Amino acid sequence: MLNPAGATDTTGIRSQAGFEDQASFADQEYTEADITEAYNAFNKYLLHPERKLYMRDTEAVTEVGAIWTQAIYWDMAMNAYKKTGSAAHRQLMEDIFKGNYEHYDKFNWDNGKVWFIYDDIMWWVISLARGYELTNNAQYLELAETGFERVWSGSPVVKDGGSYDPVNGGMYWQWNQKNPSAPKAGDGKMACINYPTVIAAMTLYNNTKNPEYLAKAKKIYDWASANLFDKQTGVVADSKHGNGEPHWKMHVYNQGTCIGAAMLLYKNTKEERYLHDAVLAANYVKETMSDRKGILPFGGGEEQGIYTAIFAQYIIRLIEDGNKPEYLPWLRRNINRGWKNRDKSRKLTGKDYKRKVTAAEAVSCYDASGIPALMLVCPPKY
Repeated sequence: MLNPAGATDTTGIRSQAGFEDQASFADQEYTEADITEAYNAFNKYLLHPERKLYMRDTEAVTEVGAIWTQAIYWDMAMNAYKKTGSAAHRQLMEDIFKGNYEHYDKFNWDNGKVWFIYDDIMWWVISLARGYELTNNAQYLELAETGFERVWSGSPVVKDGGSYDPVNGGMYWQWNQKNPSAPKAGDGKMACINYPTVIAAMTLYNNTKNPEYLAKAKKIYDWASANLFDKQTGVVADSKHGNGEPHWKMHVYNQGTCIGAAMLLYKNTKEERYLHDAVLAANYVKETMSDRKGILPFGGGEEQGIYTAIFAQYIIRLIEDGNKPEYLPWLRRNINRGWKNRDKSRKLTGKDYKRKVTAAEAVSCYDASGIPALMLVCPPKY
């Protein structure tokens, strides 16, 4: 496999643009009160009070955040509820679900206009399965299971053949919108559908004990490990098309879902190879993708601000389930720096943790999510 350790990329790897060379990293440590303030601000300025959807940015009138990212924001609400056990956070969870349920055709997976790409569905399957795990709400489990089956096998209404490739293995990212039943040879198998499929399957397995989910998780993980993962460096490729070489464009969220998939399998099987992969993937983010003082990279695309929020969801599994607390100081450094550079009036943070957010700028739901998401899973130092 190609060793991409020295590859350059446009997503912030080793980027020194605007680097704070003279800045001290003895930033003030964030507190539990800061976590509350940060998450409350995120909801105050970006969660629509009636629609219960996260708006695209602080100046949006009708535009909401992308469909798949709404699932990540629901994960954040679940993490808040797990952290506090409060009735307010439980109600927030229910409100966010209801807002998305109404907006996205009641999670009708056969609506090929609303649910038009496989990974959009699978992100929601993960969150729905997680929601069931936390609340025992049977509706969440039913939607998670039907959503998983729709992605794996296809839809008789849409007439696509499903994401899973039974011949060569792995999961396709999308179907042909104009001709859903068309052959898929050469189409992309992205990391953002393969590793989330493993996470979804394992979360469903943990809650149903249906052995088919475990078998599918192992099958897809093995394909991804062989085709999208560099076992020497811990790099996760963005995608692979046909029999070609993987596309070695690295993203923090793909590294994160690789970690999450590996840790769910490790916790279930205790096979050391999974833990080894997770450590490799995490170390690549920490030691190569982050800058020389350990600050996480950020992507230039609009939705890429949420990548750290996804990474947060899964790096904590390595810390807790893999007994790797040595990653906590690195994460806290990022939180301290991002929180220091918040807009002091709105208490909103951005995706570039080394740049101050000004009161005059519009802040997107994507960019504002990373620091609160990290805070909700990463306990303060003191």
